Amino acid sequence: MTGTTVIRTEAAPAPAHTFSQGIRKGGLLQVSGQGPMDPATNQYIAEGDVHAQTLRTLENVRAILEAGGASVSDVLMFRVYLTDQQDFTRMNEAYGEFVRTHVPSGELPCRTTVFTGLPHPEMLVEIDALAVPGSDA
Repeated sequence: MTGTTVIRTEAAPAPAHTFSQGIRKGGLLQVSGQGPMDPATNQYIAEGDVHAQTLRTLENVRAILEAGGASVSDVLMFRVYLTDQQDFTRMNEAYGEFVRTHVPSGELPCRTTVFTGLPHPEMLVEIDALAVPGSDA
């Protein structure tokens, strides 16, 4: 049995509640849901702009993946939580830009999108990820 490693990086926002940024256990790395917060200022960015919020959120996820020894290419599944169905197209455009840049093989991860309420009114999007570190080699 492989031990558990708590992932922590200053390159992504610190968790505001009682959870880890990420956990690596066995061959898996789970990244907690991230939002559109700038890790340098601890402020939400781009109020009302789901495209910009999606890119920032994915960069936060990427920082935690990298701190855990993984890359975006190692992601099996992204889960995207949106507050408004009307934001789907703009979120999807930003998501597409991001994965095209960070998954050069074109072997894209799976994704689920859910429409729901989020913990802060500024947040239009939250994203988590499940990865297998080293699987892109």
